[in-house]
Amino acid sequence: MVSVLAVADETIESLWSSQVRSLDVDLILGAGDLPFDYIEYLTDALNAPCVFVPGNHDADLTGYSAGRAGWMRAGLPSTWPGPVGAVNADRKIVTAAGLRIAGLGGSIRYNGGPNQWTQRQQRRRARTLTRTKNWAEKVRGDRRGVDVLLTHSPPFGVGDDTDPAHIGFECLDDVVRSLSPQVLLHGHIHPHGRTPEDFELYGSAVINTVGYTLLQIEPGGGDRDVTAPTILRRRHGT
Repeated sequence: MVSVLAVADETIESLWSSQVRSLDVDLILGAGDLPFDYIEYLTDALNAPCVFVPGNHDADLTGYSAGRAGWMRAGLPSTWPGPVGAVNADRKIVTAAGLRIAGLGGSIRYNGGPNQWTQRQQRRRARTLTRTKNWAEKVRGDRRGVDVLLTHSPPFGVGDDTDPAHIGFECLDDVVRSLSPQVLLHGHIHPHGRTPEDFELYGSAVINTVGYTLLQIEPGGGDRDVTAPTILRRRHGT
């Protein structure tokens, strides 16, 4: 079992202090809209790898690539604005701490800010994930699914809200069906002092991790015979 600390949207005072070192965590997952120095602190304090996706209040991280000469953007040397030491999984499938993680950041477009997408734009972006999975199956014979689908926004109609800024993405329905993750972890929807309802979509758990969630996930890459993720502790802001 892999011990995971999932965080999103709201900083928690006890995590941004030496108290966090009492946690036994193998992996940190960030679902967006957190200060990047908060992510860096967690990564350093827990000495654990971190995978994240950007939220709609985060900086624009598109177009950056890391090479031997350092970070580049549009073919020119640049400074990476994201959290140092963390892996941006937006539109990628990555492996960390033995888990396969697919990422899709951003929210519905509502005011033209960075990391905001129309339903059509996000659908096109999501196809990168399904193409990556299909390529791995056909070319490499790798038929594993993913363990975690890490998003900033929830699926449409599954834990989202009705106001223009918090509508979920329709394309996540197809992504979940294609990738068969054990769990979809998202942020963006603030519970305002209540514990949000957990959902299920095509056999995948859908969990709102605004604040933080501690859970255990058994690596299995979409194998439905593995033990379902276990939530150990969670805390949401007031």
